[in-house]
Amino acid sequence: MEYGSAVLRANQIDTGQLQVRVNSTTGAEPVQDARITLSYSGEPDSTIEELATDSSGMSEVVELKAPPLEYSLMPSEYQPYAEYTLAVRAEGYQPVVISGSEVLPMVRSIQQVELIPEEEFGPQDDTISIGAHTLYGDYPPKIPEAEIKPLDGSGEIVLSRVVVPEYVIVHDGSVGDSTAANYYVRYRDYIKNVASSEIYATWPESTIYANVLAIMSFTLNRVYTEWYRNKGYDFTITSSTAYDHKWINGRNSFDTIDQVVDSIFNQYLSRPGVEQPILTQYCDGKRVTCNEWMSQWGSKYLGDEGYSAIEILRYYYGDNMFINTAEEIAGVPSSWPGMDLSVGSTGEKVRQLQQQLDRIAQSYPSLPAIPVDGIYGQKTEDSVRQFQKIFGLPQTGVVDFRTWYKISAIYVAVSRIAELNPA
Repeated sequence: MEYGSAVLRANQIDTGQLQVRVNSTTGAEPVQDARITLSYSGEPDSTIEELATDSSGMSEVVELKAPPLEYSLMPSEYQPYAEYTLAVRAEGYQPVVISGSEVLPMVRSIQQVELIPEEEFGPQDDTISIGAHTLYGDYPPKIPEAEIKPLDGSGEIVLSRVVVPEYVIVHDGSVGDSTAANYYVRYRDYIKNVASSEIYATWPESTIYANVLAIMSFTLNRVYTEWYRNKGYDFTITSSTAYDHKWINGRNSFDTIDQVVDSIFNQYLSRPGVEQPILTQYCDGKRVTCNEWMSQWGSKYLGDEGYSAIEILRYYYGDNMFINTAEEIAGVPSSWPGMDLSVGSTGEKVRQLQQQLDRIAQSYPSLPAIPVDGIYGQKTEDSVRQFQKIFGLPQTGVVDFRTWYKISAIYVAVSRIAELNPA
């Protein structure tokens, strides 16, 4: 029985938030005036909300019913999230239906929707079904591997340094499933998707940090060692929990997880004298127990007790586990200046920032025009603050690490649109 049924909906006594972002399939160009019909999953005729997107492709934030908070704070037989279905239509685009978008209490769910222009393939319906969360659904346990890959003398090709990739290629199935599709996914979006699929966004912040670091380190080990390519496959990682992590095509993420990923996406876990990121494996700690790996539920309880992220990680992986930073971030036009930029800042980094915001404003008209003069004045602050509002960042008007790289990512995306569609 669907959790969205009338019987189970009687237990939805708390509320969570949902916001929908609609873009074209480029992933950057916002779709204005998209119409979104919300209903309970399993009850397509139970329309509970109708939304529309603004010039930035964003809907308003809506409050929706969700199960009791405690269902996600301890292992439970009850599903801790509500499931909603979104039917999205916009003039000139193919409609899409997303079933199973998750809403947890006390946090904001962000549902990304990408619409395909009608002229690309002609009118057709598209339906995406989001599978169960790994802590609630039934998925195979991780097949154990060595956390450090023996690469010396093996003849395998590896990267010369740890690089955060712009994209990973996700094989949406097990390793040997030749019928499974491959998806090009932006690295940060991949990490947000996996974390939202494997832990609950209601958990303590330090627990989310610890789990995100483990997910990123594992993923960067696959990238660094070119693990699957060296075995003759054309992908970076799979969506199978038996081999890698659970990635679910089209699923929503959550604000608490997004904020953590955007703050530390260039980090990974390492051990002294080991160049490669550590393949940090873990288990849920309830249905499956594991020695020498992190327990997801156990990490939650340690977070409750006030443990920091590194203390949680060392509790499971040992005291010689350290947080490291990747030497390079692929696909960005210029690197983080190493300090926050704010009113009064000057120089080439400010000019680069202004140039990027100026280009982004061509696709996001709510961004105000600014002079490109290398001087961080009030107009630049206003533009930064509006950018932060559009993309769900704290509206400080200050360009910190998270804001810098979000601006870079959107700039690269909208610039590619222009390259694909020259005037």
